[in-house]
Amino acid sequence: MISLSSVIRSPGGRLRNATAAFLLGTTILSGAATAVLPADAFAAGPVAVPGVSQELPGSFANLVDRVMPAVVNVSTVQGAAAAPERPGVPGMPEFPPGSPFEEFFRQFQEQQRGARPRQQERQQALGSGFIIDAGGYVVTNNHVIDGADEISVTLHDGTKLDAKLVGRDAKTDLALLKVDAGKSLPYLEFGDSDTARVGDWVIAIGNPFGLGGTVTSGIVSARGRDIQAGPYDDFLQLDASINRGNSGGPTFDVQGRVIGINTAIFSPNGGSVGIGFAIPSNLAKGVIAQLRENGSVSRGWLGVQIQQVTPEIADSLGLKQPKGALVADVTANSPASRAKLMAGDVILGLEGRPVDTIKDLTRMVADSKTGSTVKLDVLRKGRQETVSVKLDEMPDQQKVASATPAPEKSGTHTVLGMTLSSLDQASRRRYGLADGVDGVLVVGLEDGSGELNLRPGDVITEVGNEHVGAPDQVAAKVQEAKDAGRGAVLLRVNRQGTEQFVAVSIKKA
Repeated sequence: MISLSSVIRSPGGRLRNATAAFLLGTTILSGAATAVLPADAFAAGPVAVPGVSQELPGSFANLVDRVMPAVVNVSTVQGAAAAPERPGVPGMPEFPPGSPFEEFFRQFQEQQRGARPRQQERQQALGSGFIIDAGGYVVTNNHVIDGADEISVTLHDGTKLDAKLVGRDAKTDLALLKVDAGKSLPYLEFGDSDTARVGDWVIAIGNPFGLGGTVTSGIVSARGRDIQAGPYDDFLQLDASINRGNSGGPTFDVQGRVIGINTAIFSPNGGSVGIGFAIPSNLAKGVIAQLRENGSVSRGWLGVQIQQVTPEIADSLGLKQPKGALVADVTANSPASRAKLMAGDVILGLEGRPVDTIKDLTRMVADSKTGSTVKLDVLRKGRQETVSVKLDEMPDQQKVASATPAPEKSGTHTVLGMTLSSLDQASRRRYGLADGVDGVLVVGLEDGSGELNLRPGDVITEVGNEHVGAPDQVAAKVQEAKDAGRGAVLLRVNRQGTEQFVAVSIKKA
C-alpha cells in the first residue's frame, strides 16, 4: 500500500501536502509498506420525499454469484538489492566495525569461504483486478504493479497465472495486464458512470489484506472528487468498506456493471472509515482502450495556461456565473496559437459540453483524439464566439508564450491602492525582469491593500483584455470599468515570467 497519510508523492516524485489519504495500493506480505443548490431549493415548506423502500435490494447474492468469477487477485514480486552481508563462517565470532580484530578475521573468513554475494530482498504485494475480455485482459491500478519484476494473477477458482504488462498510465493510475489461461474466461463490462447518482447502491469486490474475494456494499456518497492524486481526478466517493489490497478491484452498480475502479481511501488511521474513491468507468474506458491498442496513452493538447474563473473575475468580465476556464497564456506554436486563441478568452464549452471548471477543460481535451478538430465556445471581450482547434499530441515539455510588444510609456500613478511605474532598465535590474516583459510595474501597495493578490515586482500587462504600457493607461481602463458599472477590473499580471489574471475590486479605488 502507498500511504498518503501526510504526503502525496506524484508519479514524477514531487511531494505535496495532504490530509490522511491513502492509495489503496497493495498489501505487503514482507518488507515495509509500499506503494450547489439554487436559492429556490430552500423555499419554505416540507420537502416531499417519495417512498424508496421498494428500491432497497433484499440481497446482492445473485449479483455477486454472477460477477465474482471475473474478479481476480493481483500479486507482484519486486527484487531490491540489499546491503552486502558481512562475510562470516559459522561458529566464528563477529566484531564491531572498527575493531582491531575485524580486519584479521575478515581476511581469515574470506580465505575459508570467500565473501558472500549480494542477495536480493524480495517483496511480495497483493492487490485486485478484474477481467474485461474472454481472452484474458485484466484491469488494475498502476500503483499495484508499479516497480514489479514479476506479476501474477489468481483467478476465482484458485488458478495462478503469470501476467504480462500490456500498458500503464500513471496520470490516471490505471494498468492493463494479459494472462493466457488456455480457455475463455468470464469477464465484466463497463457501465456508464455518468448515470451513477449520489445515493445509488454500489458493491465493491476485492482482495483486502490478502484475504481473497471479499464483497462490501454501500452508496455513492459524492461525485467529481479531486483528491490531488493526478491531473485528471474525477473520483466517485463511496462509503462501501474498502481497505488495503482493494486497489484495482471493481465497483458495481446493481445491474452488475463496472462503474468504478477502487483506488484510494481517506483515513486517519490507515483503515476504512467509509470514505473511498473509485476511478469512474467513463474515464477508464478510453484509457484502457488505448493501452490495449497501443500500450500507451496519447492525449490531446491545446497549448494554453488556464485558471479558474472566480466570482471576482466573473464580475470583471460581465459573466453572470463564475464558470469557465480563463486563458492566462497561449503557448507559442501550439494548436491554441494557430487557432488564434488569446489570453483573456474564457472557454465556456467544448463540442457543446459545458466547461464549468478548469478540470472540465483539462479532461475534455485530454480525452479528445490527437489530430481531431474540436469546437470551443469562447467569450472574447464580451462577445461569444466559436473557435475550431486541431489538437496535437500532448508533449513532455511545453514552451511559454512570448510577451507582447509594449506601447509608449509615461510617468507614475496610484491606482486601486497600487503604486505604479513605467518600466526602465533600472527597475528591470532591481526586480530581475527580462527584457521581453513589458507593461506597468507595481512598485508598492498602500496600507490596507494587503488583500490584493499583487506584490511589488509584478508587471501589469493588460487591463480588461487591453494591453497597457503606462500607469495612466491603467487608470483610464479602471475608469472605463467603473463607468460600465463593473464591480471589479481584470488585470493580467506577469510574475517572474508566469502569466496570470487577478481581479481587483473597483471599490478599492
